[in-house]
Amino acid sequence: MILHFAKWGNSLALRIPASYARDLGIHEGSGADVRVENGRLVALPVQDVPSYDLDELLAGMDDDTLHAEVATGPAVGNEFS
Repeated sequence: MILHFAKWGNSLALRIPASYARDLGIHEGSGADVRVENGRLVALPVQDVPSYDLDELLAGMDDDTLHAEVATGPAVGNEFS
């Protein structure tokens, strides 16, 4: 099957036919490992994409895992001060 790349914002996208998605067991929000191998675009479904909850991550912070602020220098663009 020949698919065509379409513009999606500043990127390009390929639409995956519903039959392919069903065969692969993927759905909206599924993860994929995408890479270029030998001049080919390879997309492999990923079953266990980690998800993070900010409140849970922050609950794990203590004096041993908390670090000091890091100086990044003066603003060079449109950063907020």
